Amino acid sequence: MLQVKTGDASWQVENKQGNLFLNGQPFEWDLVPLDVNRFHIIKNNVSYMAELVEADYKAKTFTLKINDTLHTVSVKDRFDMLLDQMGMSNAAAAKLNDIKAPMPGLVLDIKVKPGDEVKKGDQILILEAMKMENILKSPGDGVVKAIKVNVKDNVEKGQVLLEF
Repeated sequence: MLQVKTGDASWQVENKQGNLFLNGQPFEWDLVPLDVNRFHIIKNNVSYMAELVEADYKAKTFTLKINDTLHTVSVKDRFDMLLDQMGMSNAAAAKLNDIKAPMPGLVLDIKVKPGDEVKKGDQILILEAMKMENILKSPGDGVVKAIKVNVKDNVEKGQVLLEF
């Protein structure tokens, strides 16, 4: 499932056995690729020209031109929505003070030490939860101030693991 947002509008898009569903309803349309980034679409007997103008795959945002009108669309997959539920969304990355445990688990490895400079996306710590290794990455740029846990420590959800 995908969550698609543009402006104040939001949709749930699902692909079930090759059929698209928009907010749980079948979505039927004709799509003809004209070239790599341009498409002709017919939906409810209305013709649309669509062009992918810009794509930021890392941020999962796309700028589309539909009949000469630009639309910026953001997309979240099921993993992004799960991270949001766990409090680890990109919105939380703006203020980088500490990293908290997203779930209870066992600290397997700590990849940084106090004084280390980290960039967004750098590996910080490996946490084992439900027999799965979860690599916690830095949500932004910063300098590690203090590490509040040790390898083999059991941690609770929301416990501060390290400070920036």
